[in-house]
Amino acid sequence: MTDLTHLARPGTELSVRVTPKASRNAVVVEGDVIRVYVTVVPEGGKANAAVVKLLAKALGVAKSRLTLIRGDTARDKIFRIES
Repeated sequence: MTDLTHLARPGTELSVRVTPKASRNAVVVEGDVIRVYVTVVPEGGKANAAVVKLLAKALGVAKSRLTLIRGDTARDKIFRIES
């Protein structure tokens, strides 16, 4: 699991690229892009819930502190860390 705790400041907006139906759950940083791989299918918000769970764990924050700003049904998403 990638450690992203240095990014966990209130008000920070994170751009994330999501890959659903992956072979494993993982958070990977490639250059300046955060990629989140989840094994669940993108139906009924299941993939978004899995992304929030993995991202919160990598950031070291509670899931309730992450807010999806943009990209509810897209692969490219923007999350904000709330205080």
